[in-house]
Amino acid sequence: MALKNRFTTSSNPFLKEESFRDSSREVLDANMTGAHIVSEKMSTAGAVNKSFILFGIMLLTSLYSYTNPSPLFMWGGAIGGLVVVLIASFKRHLSPTLAPAYAALEGLFVGAITALYASAFGGGIIFHAVTLTFAVLFMMLFIYKTGLIKVTKNFRTGVIMATGAIFLVYLMSWILGMFGMNVPFLHEGGTMGIGISVVIIGVAALNLLLDFDYFEKGEQFGAPKYMEWFAAMGLLITLVWLYIEILRLLAILSGRD
Repeated sequence: MALKNRFTTSSNPFLKEESFRDSSREVLDANMTGAHIVSEKMSTAGAVNKSFILFGIMLLTSLYSYTNPSPLFMWGGAIGGLVVVLIASFKRHLSPTLAPAYAALEGLFVGAITALYASAFGGGIIFHAVTLTFAVLFMMLFIYKTGLIKVTKNFRTGVIMATGAIFLVYLMSWILGMFGMNVPFLHEGGTMGIGISVVIIGVAALNLLLDFDYFEKGEQFGAPKYMEWFAAMGLLITLVWLYIEILRLLAILSGRD
């Protein structure tokens, strides 16, 4: 099946609590030595606002890519977005520039792959995928705010380990795909394939809880203002991953009709 895309956006392996601790420590050391003074600190509200800005940028480029689909947009956006994320993981202070660039590139990828699915399964699948993605987002936000699931150290470790395992499976699938082989049941029809897809979506949804927690942790640690862009980029990564996985699951289910 042509839509068994071997390229996927990872969760946020670069978005860890240590990133906010380290950035706060760097600012403190710089201020103590007189290298430079950073007075503005990260806030949860600021990170939320940056998230809306990034989403708006991604929406614009995704609409352009959707109406002008091209493999160049899909692969260029995916690979370019991955490169930007890797740079941001080492150069967090560049996030105010890198985060909008990532959103624009990822929008090209999302728009192109959305057009691909729409041409194969109809526009209805896109509407359902977008609706379900936002439904999961708000459901996880409700769960986080009400404390139904608390982001403890063990919970965080478990989610990160599960995310890492999924990333390794995707990497293996990509490598095997170059030799004409596939990982069994990964994004395939049948009960097992659907079950695996649901599990992956579940892990992606749990990553949203970590993203929300990182927003608050950044403020608590007194992270510098640029970390708002860094945190917002992490949330966008998770949302794109979640959307693509939901889109794939709906495609599998459509193929069973």
